[in-house]
Amino acid sequence: MSTISAHSPRRQRKALYTASTFERRLRMTVPLSRELRGRFQKRSMPLRKGDTVRVLSGSFVGREERVAKVDRRSYRVTLDNVTLKTAEEKLKPLTLGVGHLVITRLNLSDPWRRRSLRAREEDITPEERGEAVEEETSDVSEASPPAETAVEPETSPKEEESAPDVEDAAAPEKTPRKSRSKPAKEEEP
Repeated sequence: MSTISAHSPRRQRKALYTASTFERRLRMTVPLSRELRGRFQKRSMPLRKGDTVRVLSGSFVGREERVAKVDRRSYRVTLDNVTLKTAEEKLKPLTLGVGHLVITRLNLSDPWRRRSLRAREEDITPEERGEAVEEETSDVSEASPPAETAVEPETSPKEEESAPDVEDAAAPEKTPRKSRSKPAKEEEP
Protein backbone atom coordinates (compact mmCIF):
# COMPACT_ATOMS: atom_id res chain seq x y z
CA MET A 1 0.00 0.00 0.00
CA SER A 2 1.55 3.27 -1.12
CA THR A 3 0.70 6.62 0.35
CA ILE A 4 0.42 9.78 -1.67
CA SER A 5 2.45 12.67 -0.34
CA ALA A 6 1.01 16.16 0.05
CA HIS A 7 3.54 17.34 -2.52
CA SER A 8 2.35 15.05 -5.27
CA PRO A 9 1.28 16.76 -8.51
CA ARG A 10 -2.16 15.18 -8.25
CA ARG A 11 -2.84 16.79 -4.86
CA GLN A 12 -1.38 20.12 -5.95
CA ARG A 13 -3.68 20.24 -8.99
CA LYS A 14 -6.68 19.23 -6.92
CA ALA A 15 -5.91 21.96 -4.39
CA LEU A 16 -5.63 24.47 -7.24
CA TYR A 17 -8.99 23.56 -8.78
CA THR A 18 -10.96 23.16 -5.54
CA ALA A 19 -9.61 26.26 -3.77
CA SER A 20 -12.05 28.76 -2.29
CA THR A 21 -12.08 32.35 -3.50
CA PHE A 22 -10.08 33.40 -0.43
CA GLU A 23 -7.37 30.85 -1.17
CA ARG A 24 -7.37 31.87 -4.83
CA ARG A 25 -6.80 35.50 -3.82
CA LEU A 26 -3.68 34.45 -1.92
CA ARG A 27 -2.50 32.31 -4.82
CA MET A 28 -2.77 35.36 -7.09
CA THR A 29 -0.06 37.18 -5.15
CA VAL A 30 2.37 39.20 -7.30
CA PRO A 31 5.83 40.48 -6.29
CA LEU A 32 6.28 44.21 -5.73
CA SER A 33 8.85 46.28 -7.63
CA ARG A 34 12.08 47.22 -5.84
CA GLU A 35 10.83 50.75 -5.13
CA LEU A 36 7.63 49.46 -3.50
CA ARG A 37 9.53 46.81 -1.55
CA GLY A 38 11.75 49.46 -0.02
CA ARG A 39 8.83 51.76 0.68
CA PHE A 40 6.43 49.26 2.29
CA GLN A 41 8.85 46.53 3.53
CA LYS A 42 6.77 43.84 1.86
CA ARG A 43 7.83 41.48 -0.90
CA SER A 44 4.48 40.69 -2.55
CA MET A 45 0.77 41.54 -2.46
CA PRO A 46 -2.41 39.94 -3.79
CA LEU A 47 -3.30 41.56 -7.11
CA ARG A 48 -6.27 43.92 -7.25
CA LYS A 49 -8.14 45.86 -9.90
CA GLY A 50 -6.58 49.31 -10.30
CA ASP A 51 -2.98 48.24 -9.59
CA THR A 52 -0.41 49.06 -12.24
CA VAL A 53 1.80 46.15 -13.31
CA ARG A 54 4.77 45.56 -15.61
CA VAL A 55 4.72 42.54 -17.92
CA LEU A 56 7.88 40.41 -17.58
CA SER A 57 7.51 37.94 -20.42
CA GLY A 58 5.67 37.39 -23.65
CA SER A 59 5.03 39.71 -26.57
CA PHE A 60 4.07 42.60 -24.27
CA VAL A 61 7.29 42.45 -22.21
CA GLY A 62 8.15 45.77 -20.55
CA ARG A 63 4.66 47.28 -20.86
CA GLU A 64 3.21 48.94 -17.76
CA GLU A 65 -0.57 48.81 -17.71
CA ARG A 66 -3.39 49.08 -15.21
CA VAL A 67 -5.25 45.93 -14.13
CA ALA A 68 -8.75 45.97 -15.63
CA LYS A 69 -10.02 42.63 -14.29
CA VAL A 70 -8.84 39.89 -11.95
CA ASP A 71 -10.43 36.52 -12.73
CA ARG A 72 -9.95 34.28 -9.74
CA ARG A 73 -11.76 31.35 -11.33
CA SER A 74 -9.15 30.93 -14.07
CA TYR A 75 -6.23 32.57 -12.20
CA ARG A 76 -5.87 35.12 -15.02
CA VAL A 77 -5.55 38.92 -15.19
CA THR A 78 -6.79 41.29 -17.90
CA LEU A 79 -4.85 44.52 -18.45
CA ASP A 80 -5.87 47.75 -20.18
CA ASN A 81 -4.50 48.13 -23.73
CA VAL A 82 -3.16 44.56 -23.91
CA THR A 83 -5.12 43.01 -26.76
CA LEU A 84 -4.87 40.47 -29.54
CA LYS A 85 -6.29 40.78 -33.01
CA THR A 86 -8.72 38.01 -33.89
CA ALA A 87 -9.12 36.43 -37.30
CA GLU A 88 -12.09 38.74 -37.88
CA GLU A 89 -9.83 41.80 -37.29
CA LYS A 90 -11.41 42.54 -33.91
CA LEU A 91 -9.40 43.41 -30.80
CA LYS A 92 -9.82 40.92 -27.97
CA PRO A 93 -8.37 41.47 -24.46
CA LEU A 94 -5.45 39.15 -23.69
CA THR A 95 -5.41 37.50 -20.29
CA LEU A 96 -2.11 36.92 -18.52
CA GLY A 97 -1.01 34.68 -15.69
CA VAL A 98 0.15 36.33 -12.49
CA GLY A 99 3.59 34.73 -12.79
CA HIS A 100 4.44 37.11 -15.63
CA LEU A 101 3.77 40.33 -13.70
CA VAL A 102 5.37 42.72 -11.18
CA ILE A 103 3.37 45.42 -9.35
CA THR A 104 4.80 48.90 -9.97
CA ARG A 105 2.01 51.05 -8.46
CA LEU A 106 -0.52 49.98 -5.85
CA ASN A 107 -4.18 50.95 -5.71
CA LEU A 108 -4.45 52.28 -2.14
CA SER A 109 -8.00 53.63 -2.33
CA ASP A 110 -9.09 50.98 0.19
CA PRO A 111 -8.29 51.90 3.83
CA TRP A 112 -8.02 48.20 4.74
CA ARG A 113 -5.20 47.75 2.23
CA ARG A 114 -3.40 50.86 3.54
CA ARG A 115 -3.59 49.45 7.08
CA SER A 116 -2.28 46.06 5.96
CA LEU A 117 0.74 47.78 4.40
CA ARG A 118 1.16 49.96 7.51
CA ALA A 119 1.35 52.97 5.20
CA ARG A 120 1.27 56.39 6.83
CA GLU A 121 -1.43 58.70 5.50
CA GLU A 122 1.03 61.51 4.76
CA ASP A 123 3.24 59.21 2.63
CA ILE A 124 0.42 58.21 0.27
CA THR A 125 -0.03 60.38 -2.81
CA PRO A 126 -3.51 61.43 -3.99
CA GLU A 127 -2.91 59.41 -7.18
CA GLU A 128 -2.46 56.23 -5.14
CA ARG A 129 -5.64 56.98 -3.21
CA GLY A 130 -7.56 57.27 -6.46
CA GLU A 131 -8.38 60.93 -5.84
CA ALA A 132 -6.25 62.32 -8.69
CA VAL A 133 -8.43 60.64 -11.31
CA GLU A 134 -11.56 62.34 -9.97
CA GLU A 135 -9.85 65.75 -9.77
CA GLU A 136 -8.57 65.49 -13.35
CA THR A 137 -12.06 64.85 -14.71
CA SER A 138 -13.51 67.79 -12.78
CA ASP A 139 -10.64 70.06 -13.93
CA VAL A 140 -11.26 69.10 -17.53
CA SER A 141 -14.94 69.95 -17.32
CA GLU A 142 -14.15 73.34 -15.74
CA ALA A 143 -11.35 74.17 -18.16
CA SER A 144 -13.20 73.38 -21.37
CA PRO A 145 -15.67 76.03 -22.47
CA PRO A 146 -19.29 74.94 -22.78
CA ALA A 147 -20.26 73.68 -26.19
CA GLU A 148 -21.87 76.39 -28.30
CA THR A 149 -25.27 75.64 -29.67
CA ALA A 150 -25.95 76.34 -33.30
CA VAL A 151 -28.15 79.41 -33.72
CA GLU A 152 -30.27 79.57 -36.83
CA PRO A 153 -30.50 82.99 -38.47
CA GLU A 154 -33.90 84.54 -38.09
CA THR A 155 -35.91 85.01 -41.28
CA SER A 156 -38.72 87.37 -41.91
CA PRO A 157 -42.21 86.00 -42.66
CA LYS A 158 -41.90 87.12 -46.30
CA GLU A 159 -38.67 85.11 -46.77
CA GLU A 160 -40.22 82.01 -45.21
CA GLU A 161 -43.03 81.97 -47.76
CA SER A 162 -40.74 82.43 -50.77
CA ALA A 163 -37.90 80.15 -49.60
CA PRO A 164 -38.21 76.52 -50.73
CA ASP A 165 -38.47 73.93 -48.03
CA VAL A 166 -34.85 72.80 -47.50
CA GLU A 167 -35.70 69.69 -45.50
CA ASP A 168 -37.92 68.27 -48.26
CA ALA A 169 -35.32 68.90 -50.98
CA ALA A 170 -32.45 67.33 -49.00
CA ALA A 171 -34.30 64.18 -47.97
CA PRO A 172 -34.00 61.40 -50.54
CA GLU A 173 -37.13 59.64 -51.58
CA LYS A 174 -37.63 56.26 -49.97
CA THR A 175 -37.88 53.34 -52.31
CA PRO A 176 -40.21 50.51 -51.42
CA ARG A 177 -38.55 47.46 -49.95
CA LYS A 178 -38.27 44.38 -52.04
CA SER A 179 -39.94 41.38 -50.56
CA ARG A 180 -37.89 38.29 -50.07
CA SER A 181 -40.67 35.91 -50.87
CA LYS A 182 -40.28 33.72 -53.90
CA PRO A 183 -42.01 34.97 -57.03
CA ALA A 184 -45.24 33.19 -57.80
CA LYS A 185 -44.98 30.63 -60.58
CA GLU A 186 -47.02 31.45 -63.58
CA GLU A 187 -49.42 28.78 -64.71
CA GLU A 188 -48.99 27.62 -68.28
CA PRO A 189 -52.20 27.19 -70.37
